[in-house]
Amino acid sequence: MGATEKMADADDAVAREYLTFKLGEEEYGIDILKVQEIRGYEVPTRIAHAPAFLKGVVNLRGTIVPIIDMRLKFNCAQAEYNGFTVVIILHLRSRIVGVVVDSVSDVLELPPHSIRPAPDIDTSVDNACILGLGSVGDRMLILLDIERLMSGVDMGLVPA
Repeated sequence: MGATEKMADADDAVAREYLTFKLGEEEYGIDILKVQEIRGYEVPTRIAHAPAFLKGVVNLRGTIVPIIDMRLKFNCAQAEYNGFTVVIILHLRSRIVGVVVDSVSDVLELPPHSIRPAPDIDTSVDNACILGLGSVGDRMLILLDIERLMSGVDMGLVPA
């Protein structure tokens, strides 16, 4: 095994940090390195003929950012927007995207041994977009590959 492979194995053994958020009763986690900022919800400007989950766009310091409602994306019941509703601004490759979630929980560090493969079942989320299930005490987190999820053909987001 070369030095490069050893370094890659060492990196895989290191705990990673995930920003956790809620959609209804479910708790999800995304790689904290993909998160640019967290903002309060503001009504976006609607785009004609866009998919229902694409709520519209907002102007974020001169950058036009598409806003995706994760409840609609995951075919969940429509959420009521309230003081806890937030938009997570993500930096994915060369694109900035905002996702609306019910609330942000916290940032958790998960070592690789606390992450299990997701069962192969039919869900509203493409299984390829689920990295695994993380367990923290009695909490179960659905860990998302947010970059893959936001780059799906059905998203209608053209690469920048």
